[in-house]
Amino acid sequence: MTQLLLLIVALLVLGHVPPGRSEFKRCWMGQGACRPYCTKYETYMHLCPDASLCCLAYGIKPVAASKT
Repeated sequence: MTQLLLLIVALLVLGHVPPGRSEFKRCWMGQGACRPYCTKYETYMHLCPDASLCCLAYGIKPVAASKT
């Protein structure tokens, strides 16, 4: 009985852990994240398909498309 109660409590606690970065969709060849707003260390490059912002860190340089 004690083990069952411990298992139920553990599952309830794990169910309330917030997700990590996986909650944001990736954009800009996997270097950016689709979010409702960008942090002060990021800038946005374009809109994601769900109309959120594609946020890139300032240190990431966008790759220019080849004109061949």
